[in-house]
Amino acid sequence: MLELAKDYEAVVMVKNIYSIPNLLSLLRLALVPVLALAATLNQATLFLWLMAISLASDMLDGYFARRLHQVTELGARLDSWADMATYAVMILGLYMIWPSIFIEQVIYLIAATLSYVLPVVIALTRFGSFPSYHTWGAKLAAVLVAPAYYLLILYDNQIFFRMVIIFHVVVALEEIAITFILKQPKTNVASILTILRVRGDKSQ
Repeated sequence: MLELAKDYEAVVMVKNIYSIPNLLSLLRLALVPVLALAATLNQATLFLWLMAISLASDMLDGYFARRLHQVTELGARLDSWADMATYAVMILGLYMIWPSIFIEQVIYLIAATLSYVLPVVIALTRFGSFPSYHTWGAKLAAVLVAPAYYLLILYDNQIFFRMVIIFHVVVALEEIAITFILKQPKTNVASILTILRVRGDKSQ
């Protein structure tokens, strides 16, 4: 019986790893070196098409996770890793293929980079683990980044791009605050209000 239970747990673990949301996150991670190569070779059209596939899969993995009831801690972390790697290669693409745009937006790109790096560094320092809060603000910011990026490159729409970056900074500040409020690492936190509400209920 014990062996059967272990076999069952192993099957469940494999099933969880190879779920549709996780496979989509793995696809995004696999696309990162391909995108980096396209940027290095100055293949603008290929880069934009591959990036579109990556960003579309980012929206789909969350949808399937909720739809198929496959929301897991592993999935949340895979999604966060894929997000960070994808956003890094987006900046690389601007630097390699569209250097004039990169120079014009460099302050905002630095702000965007810090908005991803600082929450991670602080969470790693406090808990020794990667933050995967996926707040409502972070989800909205992830949806906005794709049109902001393409409108900037194709139509030189700088205002919308900069507004989205500022929103990312606000989201980062919320994530940092969540890290300081939590006593132990947690994934899939709706917002800082959720944490404060739970703490308030416990104190009563």
